[in-house]
Amino acid sequence: MGGRVDPPDGTPDGAPNGGDDEYRSLVFDESFIKAARLQEFSAQERLQDEEHAAVRPRPEAEQRGRTGLGFSRQGLILVLLIALAFGTAIYMGIRNPYRSPVRTGAEPLHSEVLPLAPTDSVPGSTPADLFENSPAARFATGADGVALPPVRSSAHFSESQVLAALSVAKDYVVESSLDPDVLTGGAVRPVRVLLNPRQQRQFDQSVEDPRNDGRHAATAWMVRFDRGRTALASTKVRVDGTLAVQEVGDGLEVTADHVFVYAVRPADTGKGGAEGAGEAQEASKSASLFSVRREVRFRFERQDLRDHQVNVRQVAMRAGPMNCGADTADALTPLLAGERAKDAGKAGTDPYARGRSTASMCGLLASNAQPSPDHPSRPNR
Repeated sequence: MGGRVDPPDGTPDGAPNGGDDEYRSLVFDESFIKAARLQEFSAQERLQDEEHAAVRPRPEAEQRGRTGLGFSRQGLILVLLIALAFGTAIYMGIRNPYRSPVRTGAEPLHSEVLPLAPTDSVPGSTPADLFENSPAARFATGADGVALPPVRSSAHFSESQVLAALSVAKDYVVESSLDPDVLTGGAVRPVRVLLNPRQQRQFDQSVEDPRNDGRHAATAWMVRFDRGRTALASTKVRVDGTLAVQEVGDGLEVTADHVFVYAVRPADTGKGGAEGAGEAQEASKSASLFSVRREVRFRFERQDLRDHQVNVRQVAMRAGPMNCGADTADALTPLLAGERAKDAGKAGTDPYARGRSTASMCGLLASNAQPSPDHPSRPNR
């Protein structure tokens, strides 16, 4: 006989392959049998000991060897694979050349200040006459002199981002060099709030303990005068200069290069009433000009643009007329009308001329930088 034959009366209960086909879905493979917690006695064991049950628990050692130990090995392998994956991810994150760059805004400010001593006594007159007869005659007044250049997108920064960098740089220039409260030493907050928070500590140290060490001069962050000796003869500061922007690395660099010309006079004696008013009016006729050439280099990262804050990287300043030995860390002390420098240098330096000065400690204020009735007209730069 070849093959399987159905019973003569057909399959039970009408099932096509017999009644036991309904159990074919239950497959007891070898792993299932080995994993069982109970073991059936053999026929011989049941004959020898009829009082015991037909089954017994599997030996503990065998269960541990076939189930628990196997599970531990699988778990151990799984843990090792997870640890290896995390280790690989960390290693690739460290070695990945395309990872997000580390912010560099915490770099400290570096600064240098060069006093310029006059060769003769400082000219004095009214602010209007002084401005009219000086190189600042064609300069704009106040914030109008801090003009933005044409704005264009760069390789990795949009036009709006470039505009944001230039705008906050202008705000810093205006607040640090034109605000009357800052100039007279009475306020520092308008400058501080524009700084990246990681530079505010250095700023605070510079204000609280100013030093001429290239990093902690208060005058590096802002222009301010010794208010015990100098006052503003006019709040209308003459300004001329440029703002330039370029993409450097993963950020934007803005350079502000401006000349500021201030009309200053001796500080008030403290007298009030008509007598004090008369002295103030007379002092305005003895005003003098003080010029500051200030180059500030800013660094902007994307977060700085969103937060409207600056990183001031470098400040180079030439200021006169001053004494060469003047301490410029805390405040600037201009020579006033009629005063002469005590220790003038040998080479003249024009604060209106572009380029860095070759002098290291002090320069000589060129005579054509001073107000004069016959001062020649200067071409636009």
